[in-house]
Amino acid sequence: MKAASISILKKELSLLPPKEVMEICMRLAKYKKENKELLSYLLFEANDELQYIISVKSEIDTQFAEINRSTMYYIKKSVRKILRTTHKYIRYSGIRRTEVELLIYLCTKLKTSGIPINASTALSNLYQAQIQKTRNALATLHEDLQYDYEQELKIL
Repeated sequence: MKAASISILKKELSLLPPKEVMEICMRLAKYKKENKELLSYLLFEANDELQYIISVKSEIDTQFAEINRSTMYYIKKSVRKILRTTHKYIRYSGIRRTEVELLIYLCTKLKTSGIPINASTALSNLYQAQIQKTRNALATLHEDLQYDYEQELKIL
């Protein structure tokens, strides 16, 4: 089965009555956890982006506290998992400022966690890639915000 394009789906959804659209949304949410999480974000958290950022930061803190530090292998695996989760939440939001703030927080947390970033090439590259992603996202923000976040990036 070939998936239809976004524009075709949008056109078809606009023709349906609201009750059918709701049923389709519920069916989507039922089958995939990410769909349910995105729907939860859109319904409950999109109105208060600051609270959303705070809750994601607390989840990042929790995940960093649970890192298995016995070997470098487990550290890298845990950091990649935290990174995947953070990017998932950034995708849900779709707001550049949220992306910049969460990536800066993640990099700061990684730097201050006591994990030897430079002991592993993979971790070092991962850290540098996140710094670069932050710089790219930062370039799209307003100048005043760019200056504020640039100061935080210099510390990293």
